[in-house]
Amino acid sequence: MKIMKFGGTSVGKPERMHQVKDLITRDNDPKIVVLSALSGTTNTLVSIGEACAQGEKGRAKEVIDQLEKHYHAFVAELLKPGPALDKAKHIVSEHFEFLNIILKISFNEALNKDILAQGELLSTKLFSCYLEQEGVLHKLLPALEFMSIDSYDEPQVAAIKIRLSMLLEENKHIPLFVTQGYICRNARGEIDNLKRGGSDYTASLVAAAIQASVCEIWTDIDGMHNNDPRIVDKTVPIDVLSFDEAAELAYFGAKILHPASIWPAQHYNVPVKLLNTMQPDARGTIIQETTTASGPRAVAAKDGIIAIKIKSSRMLLAYGFLRKIFEVFEKYRTPIDMVTTSEVAVSLTIDSKEHLSDIIKELEPFGTVEVDENQTIISVVGNELAEESGTLTRLFDALTGVPVRMVSFGGSPHNVSLVVPAEHKKKTLQLLNKGLFGL
Repeated sequence: MKIMKFGGTSVGKPERMHQVKDLITRDNDPKIVVLSALSGTTNTLVSIGEACAQGEKGRAKEVIDQLEKHYHAFVAELLKPGPALDKAKHIVSEHFEFLNIILKISFNEALNKDILAQGELLSTKLFSCYLEQEGVLHKLLPALEFMSIDSYDEPQVAAIKIRLSMLLEENKHIPLFVTQGYICRNARGEIDNLKRGGSDYTASLVAAAIQASVCEIWTDIDGMHNNDPRIVDKTVPIDVLSFDEAAELAYFGAKILHPASIWPAQHYNVPVKLLNTMQPDARGTIIQETTTASGPRAVAAKDGIIAIKIKSSRMLLAYGFLRKIFEVFEKYRTPIDMVTTSEVAVSLTIDSKEHLSDIIKELEPFGTVEVDENQTIISVVGNELAEESGTLTRLFDALTGVPVRMVSFGGSPHNVSLVVPAEHKKKTLQLLNKGLFGL
């Protein structure tokens, strides 16, 4: 059995859903199809939740009405007149009745998670209506019946495996299943989610749970590129990446793949394919255990970075100093991306401002704290890159005139990372594309 995940742009228009149906019925292989919400829906649901949280029920009502109008137009174009269209209209009305009901009750975070879940619930139910109309044998498999996270927001892979296997066994005569990405239940049994990009995560977790033959991630570009095609004119798709390379690229900014989606597939050795819905015959990128290629493979950029320097000639070499520094970030559950040290200072980066003022306050007793916001991490990724002679020379020769704030090399054999001011991001990516890839 294989997994096929389609993102918001792949199902964002009726004709795109038609294409998805053609793609999933090209062969008779048993499969589970994972769908995101229609493009733009999650952002709209976020704005509805924000308006409710601020007590602006009128603004929330306006957004709900606009979104409902969009969905009624969508189903009218997706489906022919008949039972499937009538069913789809009822589904849309039912979900928007719920969204209107929330305007009349007290708002809380649990309710907000319910709001955010509506996008995936709608997309899968409407796609199921379309498959029914086209006579495609399938079953809607509610993610809320098997996808769960624990009290630390980590997926419960063993429990997912048990519940999902039972559902598949109960429906073993069905060759095709459709389920929601992103949504899940938390440790309290409430509706929750796997955070942004979570549909990729769902697909990978499902693939791991059932030991799928492959996990296909269908998007609107033809695989992972060697650089950001939105910023750099000349980029090329990469045929094969190792799990380690792909994980580094995803974590450090490659938008095509959610960072968390690699580890389940890697742990259970399920190949991942990145494919293009609009060019289904393009080779795309396959991510697997090993790759024979060496040297720089791709460059990724992660925005919204905050660089923090703690300078203390008195404390730095003292026993336990670094531990005390890291305990501050652990206390506020704030991950650290990069770390560099010198004789008198420690520099590190984080990607969230949520607890920044509290963190700075607790770091100040250790020394002078300097904070640089609006930074970008630029990562050069490749197989065993640290062992490739000449890589650093080529990299820094390419970056003449770029102010580099930090450098991390050797922490991973597959990654060299730099921190530069955000305003130099575009120039840095373009220079590296020319200096490392000759493009």
